[in-house]
Amino acid sequence: MFGWAIIFLIIALIAAFFGFGTLAGTAAWAAKIVFIVGLILAVLSFIFGRRDQN
Repeated sequence: MFGWAIIFLIIALIAAFFGFGTLAGTAAWAAKIVFIVGLILAVLSFIFGRRDQN
């Protein structure tokens, strides 16, 4: 998931460089959402991850 966030961030930076403000804003928003979802899933994985069966 963090890989997707980085990809969206790179797209946002390239779009901003070339002057596509709307596309840059949308890609930055998508990168932020994907990053937040990834963080939430990582925290949940650490909390409810594998547990010892013994």
